[in-house]
Amino acid sequence: MNIKRVIGENSVKFLLSGKFTFSDHQNFRSVVDATKQPGTKRVEIDLSGVEFVDSAALGMFLVARQEATKNNCELHLLNPVGHVKNMFELSNFNTLFDLR
Repeated sequence: MNIKRVIGENSVKFLLSGKFTFSDHQNFRSVVDATKQPGTKRVEIDLSGVEFVDSAALGMFLVARQEATKNNCELHLLNPVGHVKNMFELSNFNTLFDLR
């Protein structure tokens, strides 16, 4: 998986692409860590370029959500499509995340 970071005034947007699997957990740490940065009020994860997620990836989103909540940071998942959107629906992520 590839991750591109776009830093805003009080926010960070991550553009993810490729397949998101367990082997990407170290790389995804940058997203989780962004929720802990002083002054960061919002983290957005654009998933439009992600073609596949496994159960470990879903777990990593939950870790990011937990850290964001703990640090009073909004976390938004944007543009899930295809397989990723189906996995989110099957996992009821629409009840846990702000999906746009």
